[in-house]
Amino acid sequence: MRLIVRQERPHPGAQSRLTDAHAMRPTCFATNTLGRPIAELELRHRLRARVEDRIRATWATGLRNVPLHRTAQNLIWLEIVQFALDLLAWMPMLALAGEARLWEPRRPRLRLFTAPGQLVTAGRRRILRLAGH
Repeated sequence: MRLIVRQERPHPGAQSRLTDAHAMRPTCFATNTLGRPIAELELRHRLRARVEDRIRATWATGLRNVPLHRTAQNLIWLEIVQFALDLLAWMPMLALAGEARLWEPRRPRLRLFTAPGQLVTAGRRRILRLAGH
């Protein structure tokens, strides 16, 4: 088994840790893969971290609970979650720039997909009043 340790700069906005020295953060991972260069092993490890980020986004998008009672209904729910994940994966590449490309699923939901408004009943009619901005 090999333990690979390296120092890297923390990402912008990261909170300092007790182990940070000279603005560098030690990171490490262990592997039992033989015959591969360290750079290739590190790339494989970083790609796995991206997969784990996608899994976290899946849980935040609606996979945390399966709200319906029947299997067929829950399959439809899972298709909707998958469609939402596809939108969240493609939208930053096609429509967003800068820091907005790195947003977690909750932030675009609150900043881009919601519109503040009030549902008002007046004169036996329901009126949706949206904010001017």
